[in-house]
Amino acid sequence: QLRLVESGGGLVQPGGSLRLSCAASGFSLDDYAIAWIRQAPGKEYEAVSCISERRQSTYYTDFAKGRFTISRDNAKNMVYLQMNNLKPEDTASYYCAAERGVDAPAMCAVIGGYEYQGQGTQVTVSS
Repeated sequence: QLRLVESGGGLVQPGGSLRLSCAASGFSLDDYAIAWIRQAPGKEYEAVSCISERRQSTYYTDFAKGRFTISRDNAKNMVYLQMNNLKPEDTASYYCAAERGVDAPAMCAVIGGYEYQGQGTQVTVSS
């Protein structure tokens, strides 16, 4: 079965950190740009960060700059999102998505219509 599976979410206090993982099953991520997107309760999906297929480019939405780091390990078929200094407004379901033929800024520019998208992992930032 071809799919993406996210993990690493949880409950964390403000100022804390989490590392989200995105694993591909049944296919190789080598040729795919990857996006991390999120959806807070009652809100639209928004891009968080994206990375091109060969790490040639990365993109961060303003709220993620300086706090989040996207990375990938093609040998392990994994993509990660390190999130530091988390804030209550970061509370959301986080999803990874994969698409071929786009660079990181383009991947983050348009939400939806991906070749693959995972089921999400919940991140809750609360004291």
